[in-house]
Amino acid sequence: MSMTVHLYYKGKDGAALKFVEEMESSGTADAIRSEEGNLRYDYFIPVKDPETVLLIDSWKDQASLDIHHASPMMAVIAALRDKYDLHMEAERFVSDSEPTDEAFIRK
Repeated sequence: MSMTVHLYYKGKDGAALKFVEEMESSGTADAIRSEEGNLRYDYFIPVKDPETVLLIDSWKDQASLDIHHASPMMAVIAALRDKYDLHMEAERFVSDSEPTDEAFIRK
């Protein structure tokens, strides 16, 4: 059962985008992507809210996410959040084993 967290990073004057740019250019995002159990780590910008960045962060299971949260990587992320004065909202999702909407998905 995989875990997905949507993190909404909110800032002012382009701070959220600058945070993402530094996460990517410093290699921090790629380091997270290479962690055991990471399934997805991707940033998106909502069309109607350019001061917010959405991170979709998915993990194989809760244990993988717990290891990530206990890793030194979290201090790096926290320091960058502080640097750019970002505030966050979070949503958490747990996958089910049987997708019921396949009939509506065009591939």
